[in-house]
Amino acid sequence: MQDISIYLPSILLAYSAFFVGIASPGPNILAIMGTSMSVGRRSGIALALGVATGSFTWAVLTVVGLSALLATYATALVAIKIFGGLYLLWLAYKSFKSAMAKHDIEARQLAGGTRTPVGYLTRGYVIQMTNPKAALAWIAIISLGLQQDAPLWVGTVIVLGTFALSVVIHVTYAVAFSTPVMVRLYGRARRGIQTVLGCFFAFAGLKLLTSRT
Repeated sequence: MQDISIYLPSILLAYSAFFVGIASPGPNILAIMGTSMSVGRRSGIALALGVATGSFTWAVLTVVGLSALLATYATALVAIKIFGGLYLLWLAYKSFKSAMAKHDIEARQLAGGTRTPVGYLTRGYVIQMTNPKAALAWIAIISLGLQQDAPLWVGTVIVLGTFALSVVIHVTYAVAFSTPVMVRLYGRARRGIQTVLGCFFAFAGLKLLTSRT
């Protein structure tokens, strides 16, 4: 394994971008919250594991796809990082806009009635895999972690690390938000959280745009 100190900062930045992205509840997170509150913690955990598995699949596909692209066109990394930087700046804009909005988060149960745990697991996976924004987000996250001529283990570490984070964080949402009081508490802190997330996304986006190696 090559000197890890060369690649560790980029790997940690990719982890951080993934973490703060999950910290801002989107449709998948709200579905986990709503399922835990209305159906039960077990069903919420099953849905969370399905979403996490979908995230793992997207991560693998993105790393493999970008690695193959860079192996053929080394200069493509510059274009990928520009795209990733612009997408992160768009996420920063969305976070700041959410911070200024007056509405609170609203967790809802999935349509279609109650399912078995396997059914919720499958539904979570399908939801994540059919989310077009997930592909864009993963391109941005992986482009933060991959450097030109990075060895295979770098992509592997990013995939496995983000998968572990995904399982822990999504399951934590399912457990913690199995009661309405947690949703209310999160809603009160929403503006501050979204402001912090916006600052991070802006920092990460500018870093990608100004560092193209």
